Amino acid sequence: MAADTPKRCGYVAIVGRPNVGKSTLLNHILGQKISITSRKPQTTRHQVLGIKTEDNHQIIFVDTPGLHMNAGKAINRFMNRAATSAIRDVDLILFVVDRTAWTEEDAIVLQQIKQSGLPTLLVVNKVDLLAEKEELLPHLEVLAAKGDFTAILPVSALRQHNVQALEEQILALLPESEHFFPEDQITDRSQRFLAAEIVREKIMRQLGDEIPYAITVQIEEFAQEGAVLHISAVIFVERNGQKRILIGEKGARLRSIGTDARRDMEALFDSKVMLRLWVKVKSGWSDDERALRSLGYDDKRE
Repeated sequence: MAADTPKRCGYVAIVGRPNVGKSTLLNHILGQKISITSRKPQTTRHQVLGIKTEDNHQIIFVDTPGLHMNAGKAINRFMNRAATSAIRDVDLILFVVDRTAWTEEDAIVLQQIKQSGLPTLLVVNKVDLLAEKEELLPHLEVLAAKGDFTAILPVSALRQHNVQALEEQILALLPESEHFFPEDQITDRSQRFLAAEIVREKIMRQLGDEIPYAITVQIEEFAQEGAVLHISAVIFVERNGQKRILIGEKGARLRSIGTDARRDMEALFDSKVMLRLWVKVKSGWSDDERALRSLGYDDKRE
C-alpha cells in the first residue's frame, strides 16, 4: 500500500435478531474465534469487540446479542440494552438476516436502525442453505423496499461466500482516522472472559433447550504456572434438577463439557490447560439485577 494512503478506522455493529449468524460472521472475518456460537438463539449475551487490522485500515466489529421481543427477565433486558447501545456508538451497521425469512423481530431491529440514521449494509446470511436458489432474487427486492440500505449482500459466513465482498464494502465506508487499538490486538475482552464464554458454549451445544438459558459461568482461578494454565470455573444454575442434568451420571456430562472446553482453550491461549469445573445453584440469578451485576452482566468491560 502506498505510503500516502490515509489511515482508516471505524466501529461496525453487527446486529440482528437471535440466531441469524452474527457471531459466526465475525469469527470468519477475523479468522479467529472470538465470539461463541451454537445453534441455539441468544447464545451471545454481551457486546464483544473483534478487531481486524490490515495495512492502513482497522475495522472494530461490535458483536451484539440478538434483539428479541421476549424481554421479561432481567437478563433479556440486559441483552437488549447491549444490542441497542451498540447501534448508537458506531460508524456503520451490518444488519444480518437469515435467508428469505423475515419476522417481527427483524422488523423491530430495522426500526432501531432507522432511528440511528447510520449507513447500513444489509447482510443476507446462510444463503448456502437455501433449498430453492431462485427464491433469493425476488426476496432481495422485497428487502430493498424495506429500508434505505447502502448495499445488500447475500453471504454465507460459514462457507465464506461473498465475505470478501462484504469486507470491501465496509472498507469503502470507514472514516479516515488513526487506529484506536494496537495492530496485534484482536478483542477488548480479557482471557478470563473468553474462558468463561468457551465453557458456556460447550454447555449450549451439549445440552437441551432449557438448561443453557439457566446457566452462567464465572472464572475463579486463571493462573499460568510454568507451561500449564490453571483455570477454575463455577457454572451457576437456577435449580437442583438443572445441576443434576449438567453433571450427568457419575459426572459424565460435566467431564465431556470440560474436555471440549479445554481443547478450545489450549488452541486460543496457546498453552496446556488444566481446567476444573464446579456446578452451583444460584436460584433466580437470571431475573435478579443485583445477581446479574455480581456475575459480570453490566456495562463494564472485562
